[in-house]
Amino acid sequence: MAENTSVPLPPRTFMKAMGPGLLFAGAAIGVSHFVQSTRAGADFGFGLLAVIVLANLLKYPAFAFGPHYAAATGTSLFEGYRRQGPWALWVYLALTLGTCFTVQAVVTVVTAGIACAVLGFSYEPPKVAGLNLSAPVAMSALLTLVSALMLAAGRFKWLDRANKVLVAVLTVSTLAATLLVLPQIDWSQPGWLPPKDALTDRAQLVRITALVGWMPSAFDVSIWHSLWTLARRDDTGHRPSVRQALLDFDVGYFGTALLALCFMAMGAGVMFHSGAKFEDNAARFGAQVVNLYAASLGEWSRPLLGLCALSVMFSTTLTVVDGFPRAFATLVKRFGEAEREDGLATLQPRVYRGAMAVMALGSLGILAAVPAGQFKFLVDLATTLSFLSAPFFAVLNHRAVFAPWVAPELRPGERMRWLSLAGIFFLSGFALYFLYITFA
Repeated sequence: MAENTSVPLPPRTFMKAMGPGLLFAGAAIGVSHFVQSTRAGADFGFGLLAVIVLANLLKYPAFAFGPHYAAATGTSLFEGYRRQGPWALWVYLALTLGTCFTVQAVVTVVTAGIACAVLGFSYEPPKVAGLNLSAPVAMSALLTLVSALMLAAGRFKWLDRANKVLVAVLTVSTLAATLLVLPQIDWSQPGWLPPKDALTDRAQLVRITALVGWMPSAFDVSIWHSLWTLARRDDTGHRPSVRQALLDFDVGYFGTALLALCFMAMGAGVMFHSGAKFEDNAARFGAQVVNLYAASLGEWSRPLLGLCALSVMFSTTLTVVDGFPRAFATLVKRFGEAEREDGLATLQPRVYRGAMAVMALGSLGILAAVPAGQFKFLVDLATTLSFLSAPFFAVLNHRAVFAPWVAPELRPGERMRWLSLAGIFFLSGFALYFLYITFA
């Protein structure tokens, strides 16, 4: 039988299910918001408002199918992929290996740039030919180590608890900063329209593609979300219903959408029409954003904006440092055996820690190899790669949640089916058009 959605959820029961949605928020509210949404507001005012809203709407089903599948079947999306055939797991592995190191490198260096700006950290890097060993790279190594030690020691419990605090801090501080910046916006020229050449000029298209790629996040997070849902179940002993899992997801998802609009508004209020451009260096970028806000709102706001920025990015770093290794550790088992519904989260500690070490070395290697002045290029590269892989993840997630082995009464409704298909069509068409403009 289908669940009775008219009956209110007992608060204590829902609280046991709550957590993965906030982890989603912690993973999503990062580069896509602090960098891309702020840049969109700074360069175009509110011209890309429709792009942000449309991306959040059309990508909603593919993200929601992660916790939905986990709650409906008691297994992760990896099991949904495995049951489609080994090819699906290989597709996931190929797509993830093509993006994971760049994704973690970008998330970490943005966090490091903000930390350097807020903490005033700087040092004279050693002269090593061909390597970028600047302060943001050194700070990236430190943040990666701190995150890894926290996760290796406490795994899901530390991740869950630390993330709830960070998400609460960033939400309150971001909303407060947005309310303060709204009076600074020139509402007579807010820039409601996108640039005329947005879909024909390659440079403009790359900017929009990069914004959509991680708005609100990369689709890898849908798989992580299914794993977090099951880890939360094992941590609390409470198996959430589909309705509880989706309510928890909605809190995180729509919260991230709101905050994306907040960051765009802050960029529009402080930088639009100012003629200022973002620096192409992680540390100077972080300092620039905090300085611009402080100059506009008053020096007293500097700690608020610094706290907002640092909590935004550290929450993302923490979830990314956990997400990829958790996925790889589970994927290793899925190639050899099916998942069980009873006590799924048999995470292989050695594989998890090994994957974490490989991810750390690979991402830090990228940062050391890329010159310090290529910050925006690295960000746009990571987000564009995620954008191009998005249609494949959307198709795999759709096939998994509407598969015959999912009980009919626990599958999404027809409206979600059609919204999911619309999202797949939009992402596929946009990706093909981007490739055509780029290589034609």
